[in-house]
Amino acid sequence: MNKSIMIVGVGGQGTLLASRILGNVAIKQGFDVKVSEVHGMSQRGGSVVTYVRYGEKVYAPIIDKGGADIILAFEQLEAYRYLDYLKNDGKLIVNTQQIDPMPVIIGAEQYPENILGKIEKKGVSMISVDATKLALEAGNVKAVNVALIGVLASKMNIDKQVWLDVIKETVPEKFYEVNVSAFELGYNCK
Repeated sequence: MNKSIMIVGVGGQGTLLASRILGNVAIKQGFDVKVSEVHGMSQRGGSVVTYVRYGEKVYAPIIDKGGADIILAFEQLEAYRYLDYLKNDGKLIVNTQQIDPMPVIIGAEQYPENILGKIEKKGVSMISVDATKLALEAGNVKAVNVALIGVLASKMNIDKQVWLDVIKETVPEKFYEVNVSAFELGYNCK
C-alpha cells in the first residue's frame, strides 16, 4: 500500500532536509520512493511544499487534493492552506509556530486568527506541537524540522533506529547531536 506525505512550510524552515530524511528512511525499508519539491520564493519566506510518496511501486511524486495520508506542517497558516490535500482519514501534524507571510509583513493583510481552532472545527485528526520550543530545548532553533520528523516517526510503523541511522547519514556531523536530541524530544512528545 502506498503512502503519501506532504511536508509544508516556508523557506528556511528545513522542509527539504525533512523530506530527504523521510525519503531515505522509506528507501531503507525497501520501498520505491518519489520525492518532489514545489516552492515559490523560498529564500524570502515563501511557501515550500514537498511531496514524499513511497510504497511497492510509485509512479508519480505529486499528491492530488484529498490524497495525502499525512501532512507535516512547519507553520499554522501553511497547514491551513494545504488542508484540502489531506485524505478524510488522514492525519495533520502541525507546528504551532506562526510566521508572517509577506502580505502581513507589509501591512496589506492580517495573520488569520485561531487557525488551529478552525482546523479542529473541520474534524481533522490533528497533532499540534510547539516544535520550536523542542528545537530550542535541543540546543538549536534550526532543529525544528527534525523535531517534527520525530513526531512523525512516532506515528509510523518504522523502527526508531532506522530514523536515527538516517539522521546520522543525512545531517552534517557537527549538528548530529542537536538533531538527535530534537528527534528524541519530538518522538517522545505527547
